Amino acid sequence: MKRYYYDFHIHSCLSPCADDDSTPNNIAGMAKLCSLDIIALTDHNSAKNCPAFFSACERYGIVPIAGTELTTSEDIHVVCLFEKLSDAMSFDTELQKHRIFIKNRKEIFGNQLILDENDEVIGEEENLLSNATDISLEDVIEFAERFNGICYPAHIDRPSNGVIEILGTFPSTPHFSIVEINNKDKVKELTEKYALEDKTVIISSDAHYLTDIRDKENFFELECDDEPDSVRKALFEKLREI
Repeated sequence: MKRYYYDFHIHSCLSPCADDDSTPNNIAGMAKLCSLDIIALTDHNSAKNCPAFFSACERYGIVPIAGTELTTSEDIHVVCLFEKLSDAMSFDTELQKHRIFIKNRKEIFGNQLILDENDEVIGEEENLLSNATDISLEDVIEFAERFNGICYPAHIDRPSNGVIEILGTFPSTPHFSIVEINNKDKVKELTEKYALEDKTVIISSDAHYLTDIRDKENFFELECDDEPDSVRKALFEKLREI
């Protein structure tokens, strides 16, 4: 067994609220400086920077995970992760059918840049990515599983788009076996208050700026070799067993 230090919630310059300097190569480079082993790119309602992200992580010896931070119809943020890049891109294609298209106002919300493996701009998302989709919290697990993904509520300790803040409690249905908490100091308090003892807590940065990415601290113990495919396979097997 080996410890793999992770951050499963990072935004690139595709997310309107993220910094333009958060390019795939800069994210991978910062993760390397932070001594992280596995990182996930989770832009708002899109996976379009994941192909470039995979190439960047390969250069830096980081294991990449393709993901998305989906906004449900209730305006709740849910992290969706995929073992295979191809599944994430298929998920992305289907997800676009569920978005509510509102033209992005860059002067207010920021740019939404799609980059290639060299951090060159190859496109730009014209419609705002951070608003709600028509996918409900009740349906999000099944939607992710259609593409072999796993999902869980994001930053449940925060007032902005957190499931507890929006619903007033942690729901018994649908059943999530994993939750994300942004501030590790709140784990004990939230676990006791909302009876989360049966949940596995993932602590991630929700980084919108390169400086938000944290030094290694949180980890999973996995039995595998260090090849990215092997690490991802072992990680997703563990997450599905939880």
